[in-house]
Amino acid sequence: MAISSLLLRPCPPILPTKPTAENSHRCYTSNRLGLRCLTCKNSLRKETAETSPPIGATLFSDSEYKHSWLEELKRACPPEISSQQWENDDEKFRELVDKRGVDNVRMLILDSVNHAKAGHPGMALGMAEVGYFLYRHAMRYNPRNPKWFNRDRFVLSAGHGCLLQYVCLHLAGFQSVQIEDLKRLTKLGSRTPGHPENTITDGIEVTTGPLGQGVPNAVGLALAEAHLAARFNKPDVAIVDHRTYCIMGDGCAMEGISHEAASLAAHWKLNKLTLIYDDNHNTIDGSTDLAFSEDTSARFQALGWKTITVDLRNGELKLFENALLSAYGETEKPTFIRVKTTIGKLSKKEGTSKAHHGTFDEDDVKQMKQKVKWENHQPFHVIPMIYREMQIQADQGEKLEAMWTSKLHYYQTAYPEEAAEFNALLHGGLVPGWESSLPQWSITDPVDATRGYSEKCLNQLAKVLPGLIGGSADLASSNKAYLHDCGDFQRQNYKGRNIRYGVREHAMGGISNGIALHGGGLIPFAATFLIFSDYMKNSIRLSALSHAAVTYIMTHDSIGLGEDGPTHQPVEQLAGLRAIPRLLVFRPADGNETAGAYKVAVANRDVPSVIALSRQKLAANVEGTSSDAVERGGYIVSDNCGEELPEIILISTGSELCLCEASANLLRKEGRRVRVVSLVCWRLFDRQPQEYKEDVLPSGVSKRLSVEAGSPLGWREYVGEKGSVLGVEEFGASGAYLDAFKKYGFTEENVTRIAKSLLSC
Repeated sequence: MAISSLLLRPCPPILPTKPTAENSHRCYTSNRLGLRCLTCKNSLRKETAETSPPIGATLFSDSEYKHSWLEELKRACPPEISSQQWENDDEKFRELVDKRGVDNVRMLILDSVNHAKAGHPGMALGMAEVGYFLYRHAMRYNPRNPKWFNRDRFVLSAGHGCLLQYVCLHLAGFQSVQIEDLKRLTKLGSRTPGHPENTITDGIEVTTGPLGQGVPNAVGLALAEAHLAARFNKPDVAIVDHRTYCIMGDGCAMEGISHEAASLAAHWKLNKLTLIYDDNHNTIDGSTDLAFSEDTSARFQALGWKTITVDLRNGELKLFENALLSAYGETEKPTFIRVKTTIGKLSKKEGTSKAHHGTFDEDDVKQMKQKVKWENHQPFHVIPMIYREMQIQADQGEKLEAMWTSKLHYYQTAYPEEAAEFNALLHGGLVPGWESSLPQWSITDPVDATRGYSEKCLNQLAKVLPGLIGGSADLASSNKAYLHDCGDFQRQNYKGRNIRYGVREHAMGGISNGIALHGGGLIPFAATFLIFSDYMKNSIRLSALSHAAVTYIMTHDSIGLGEDGPTHQPVEQLAGLRAIPRLLVFRPADGNETAGAYKVAVANRDVPSVIALSRQKLAANVEGTSSDAVERGGYIVSDNCGEELPEIILISTGSELCLCEASANLLRKEGRRVRVVSLVCWRLFDRQPQEYKEDVLPSGVSKRLSVEAGSPLGWREYVGEKGSVLGVEEFGASGAYLDAFKKYGFTEENVTRIAKSLLSC
């Protein structure tokens, strides 16, 4: 069933206006930010009323509103500034209003951290100008619909600075962050946790915290935009057109994952990605001079980024505005803006690592407020006009969404086939009947490795799932994770659905999280050897924490890979991955279980999965296995017990299941009642009703043997006190896979010997 034939129910018309040449493209322009239209590549032009209103002009024409600001500014500004010379100068007036907005951001940061008696105010105070400017003047979003598809995306890779984003979200009108939420910073159950979490707070795109992770997340978001724009935009209408912003810090710059991701972003020429580097020269232990002396801008320039340096230590927003202008005009490279800031701005700790985290004493609070003329305000005060200032951006976002909806309706009429596909993506990417595309195998089919069965599953799914996209860390020819006839994602072909990550496992995981959380219905997969899951463990953990439905395809899943030796033979990896909350770890035994694993992984769009696959060939269908049964996590493969309980239960996963089945047949010939259970996904089995688990593994049967060519850790829970665990407690050995299996006891004869030993007890 081809994608093009799956014409889903069309979206109802909302705004029937047909786009004109003037409004069919999204333009990042205003009379303040006279930016280049990136889609239609027009020259710099003024904004029309249909896109973004002139910043400040409309409100400043309101005499009552301007008078309110005059009174506020006269109280706040030094006497030499508070004069008639700027009252009639809208540009100067705008600068003072923005400066006061930044002051308000800083004071809310101060109040929040001191009220909570916890938090990380240093970066937030230093980057207040950047946060305020992005949310007030640069980014396109609609706080009344935080998930509007064509919004700009913002990622805070330096997640410890989340107070900056929380404050900006509150001022911008997001219902997810109210004053009460700022008062409950880091408190149990609050919407303002100690690091930003996308599943808790609307307006947070991705969960960040481990330094560096946000950079590949942002690259993934930008990749998703470029891919979808290439597939669906037309000369007369662009329905995918948004930018990605990311703030990173010194710690992010040091973490290798940011370098991996930055290298790929430049290689792919993701020009709508803007990375803003908070260069405050401090980490937790002290000045960056302790361990970091490289020229970061030179590094990014060498990678292929456009680089700009801005000094914001004196609060000159115009410099940052000009940097953004330059970024918006760039059509070939992502942009790296190095912003020099002062950590802990205004406090006695400013410029030192002591400002990174912690509260401020009474004297410090007093002098900080004096510096910005805030002495007479109660904690958590917001200048009323600031809310109205921010509402301009919110109102504009609402208008932009309405325009986008109108364009989408026109698109449905003009391009019905593409619209059906795009609609499918916006509704999660799962088209009706997609499951039927998965292949089925019989016992007469040729043997193959489960990585081979996986290849067939992937390519069948690619024909019906418009969002399936992904790649491998330079191992596609080995792990068989490649979509045939779908092309490679490259600068010359953003439509390609195969992503060439190179040898960059960690960035691959982080980028895949960004793709999954973009909201465009893309279904990412990321492939490597199971042993190299260690390189990307933190990204996999964040997939689970942030509900990013990435499918991790991990081949060469045991000591059975043989000749490459113990450096490549995963032993403890399955145990470590199974320990990650919410992550589904599958180790299928044949083709049908492989198809079943894909069915569950794809169907669960807020849960990541690992599918561990063999290098060595296995039966296409171990008699008794079931694709549908995989969703239960564990099930009975074979049993000769009738109405009686089994004498012994053999439990296994993956390539070792056939050993258990062979051993069971020998024991049955000797008159023994033997049950074989496939425990293909522990977490799914653990979630089953107690009655089902009792039916599969009855508590009355204490003689149980688990067989898996990996760490025995965790298996005791399933075999019980009196059962036995056959596993691997060393690092493996180099040799032919059958020799390695024999060395560690994974043979039909040894499984039978251990089973008989249990039966004789």
